[in-house]
Amino acid sequence: MKEVNASIITIGDELLIGQTIDTNSAFIAKELNKIGIWIKRKLAVADTKEEILSALDLQSKDSDIVIITGGLGPTADDITKPALCEFFKSELIINEGALENVKNIFKQLGRLVTDRNTKQAEVLSNCKVLENKRGTAPGMWFNHNDMIYVSLPGVPHEMKGLMVDAVIPEIRKTFALPAVVHKTLLTAGIGESDLADKLQDFEDSLPLHIKLAYLPSYGMVRLRLTAKNNDVHDLEPEVLEHFTTLKTITREWLVIDEDLSIQEAIFILLNERGKTLSTAESCTGGYIAHLITSIAGSSKIFNGSIISYANDVKTNLLKVDEKTLKEVGAVSEETVLEMLKGLLSQFNTDYGLATSGIMGPTGGSEEKPVGTVWIAVGKKGNMKAKKFKFRFDRKRNIELTAFAALNMLRKWILEEEAG
Repeated sequence: MKEVNASIITIGDELLIGQTIDTNSAFIAKELNKIGIWIKRKLAVADTKEEILSALDLQSKDSDIVIITGGLGPTADDITKPALCEFFKSELIINEGALENVKNIFKQLGRLVTDRNTKQAEVLSNCKVLENKRGTAPGMWFNHNDMIYVSLPGVPHEMKGLMVDAVIPEIRKTFALPAVVHKTLLTAGIGESDLADKLQDFEDSLPLHIKLAYLPSYGMVRLRLTAKNNDVHDLEPEVLEHFTTLKTITREWLVIDEDLSIQEAIFILLNERGKTLSTAESCTGGYIAHLITSIAGSSKIFNGSIISYANDVKTNLLKVDEKTLKEVGAVSEETVLEMLKGLLSQFNTDYGLATSGIMGPTGGSEEKPVGTVWIAVGKKGNMKAKKFKFRFDRKRNIELTAFAALNMLRKWILEEEAG
């Protein structure tokens, strides 16, 4: 079976100057990889006709599919459609279905449709129109010189809907694709290189059609087994057997044996037990609460949070002793334990966690340098605190603290259950 290759072109000056982070190509690549399509190249280009045409020429040399995002808006700097007209030797026409979609959206918003809005319904005359159920600019599918080209809006929410609802099903109908099986687990508390050392023999024993990937992020490492073959029914039992071995080797650091985040793992852990969580956050400023509440159904396990950034909030709401703050400071074992105790007395919750630290870039001292963090987890009558030292910028220190706190809570719950 011939391997199908794809290239991705993202269009926009804002991507090149760092004003906007390109999340579109990552999503597209992930969705294509799920169905067995190999990504040969990702390319970001400026909002100029010359750059777009040059990118299309380059990608068409060795790709079966080219996916383009961006530049489909109604303003003068959105020139993807004119560039595509030149590349495909076509012209723009109004698509009645797309125009009706634009009118319906503006009717729901209580706004009039202007000539500029109507331009959103313009498509190339030789394309297959892909309905955009989340916005005004439709996607466009082209069969050209034995290749597939797809043009999608740059708005991530709209692009994702089109990829899942229209592009992936159409690709499946167009190409004979191999069976692909992915199995992923999440580890914490061990680095990528140490994991690689422990998994060397396991990795060497894998058959050639099964690959192990290491995906490190924020103090955690995902391990993914990927296998390709012609028959998914033969492939799944084989991958599962190797995945079971992988879980056994990594059981000491295993968070969850699914491709999920640490916050999703905590949600599952608490939801299965019918337990609830609350947070008292100083240095993380509510970031942990944000991670938890970003999960649908989080109200089942999350009761609330106190963001005690200032010391007077710690004393007034969490009943931290002023003497504690004066003698050992806000970033201390004593303070986070008192924060947690106050939280548990304020909220009708089973478990709680508290954070206090110095995120930087200023505020550190020789005794407590930037990146010093204390975290406490537990329940009434049984609490534990631990000191962490991080060494990165403010944003990453906050994220690392949040993930460390959630993993510390997870381990504490499991240890308590084990007696």
